[in-house]
Amino acid sequence: MLTSQDDLLGHQTSGTFAQAGNGDPRFTERYWYTAHPVDGTPLLIDIGLGYYPNRGVMDCFAGVTVGRRQHNFRASRQLGHNPLETAVGPLRLEMVEGQQRHRLTLEDNGSGVSFDITFEASFPAAQEKQSFRERKGQVEEDLARVAQLGRYRGWLVVEGQRHLLEPATWWGQRDRSWGIRSEMRTDFAKPPMQQHSNFFWTWSMFQCDSVGVSIFMKEREAGKPYYLSGAEFVRQTDGSVRKREAVSASHDIEWADDPLGQTMARATLQLDFEEGPPRVLQLEPLPIRFYLKGGLYGGFGGWNHGDDRGPYAQAHDVWDLDDALTRERARTLSDHVVRVTTDGLSGMGISEYGVAEGFARYAAPQRFPAL
Repeated sequence: MLTSQDDLLGHQTSGTFAQAGNGDPRFTERYWYTAHPVDGTPLLIDIGLGYYPNRGVMDCFAGVTVGRRQHNFRASRQLGHNPLETAVGPLRLEMVEGQQRHRLTLEDNGSGVSFDITFEASFPAAQEKQSFRERKGQVEEDLARVAQLGRYRGWLVVEGQRHLLEPATWWGQRDRSWGIRSEMRTDFAKPPMQQHSNFFWTWSMFQCDSVGVSIFMKEREAGKPYYLSGAEFVRQTDGSVRKREAVSASHDIEWADDPLGQTMARATLQLDFEEGPPRVLQLEPLPIRFYLKGGLYGGFGGWNHGDDRGPYAQAHDVWDLDDALTRERARTLSDHVVRVTTDGLSGMGISEYGVAEGFARYAAPQRFPAL
């Protein structure tokens, strides 16, 4: 299909902008952002937008966890003749300055959540190692990903209260990915559900005033990652930033006695590098989390990422995170706010994690799903 975007530079193939890569319907571009106050106030903002050119769909979510309540907004639109406008209904993303400033707005809607916030980079963006995976000779995933730490300014309205965000007190992170993305199907309302076994994974980002760290690790045996991408950024006295890439990593996690799901109580992560000392991070998870099923990760209520819901569709709900049925449906995948200390510095970040049945090191959390 020909659109007005085809009058612009930037084609990557001999096809039109309406087609990406080789036409695989799994081709996805995604944005993801989180923001949280550094003083431990129980607030967490999660925002995401997905673009599926070969399905003709763009969808989005925005959510806020306040204490033990999670507010979710979800929307979807058909691309039509305006495929590259990063907006779905009341939610809009604006790249004010690439890898520096992004503006995120959610206008008034039925969820009661609205905001106008700007992500401002605090460290350079880190390109993760390509995630390429085959299964039975077929490409299951071929995905590029970029992670970046930042600070936020603007305002948020939730539960009738207006909160001001300032860079000194609201920190966060963003993620940008594109390529063939493996589908996750863990929706009770749309069986069959995928089953996962014998692995540990974590995708985590942390920052202090002068140090930033990102890590993505997957293991089937503790201490032997089959995928590892990690970076450390250290701000120098002259304002420049030194970067090191991790060559190995290890973890030691104590699990909370949470009767409703997998929850870290505390953890130690260590990143090793070709040169210089390791980076050891002590993690203290806080109670505040956003469960990503609220943003359709794995699907929720019969609706999954990339589904064509017609010209426009939206939904919203509020979850009680102490309710057993809600937590069963929300599963494990979440953005969990953590305090971090390293080399006498303190900071904040986000950790996503999970342990699947059969992973030898951590047996206790395996009674709950890893994703």
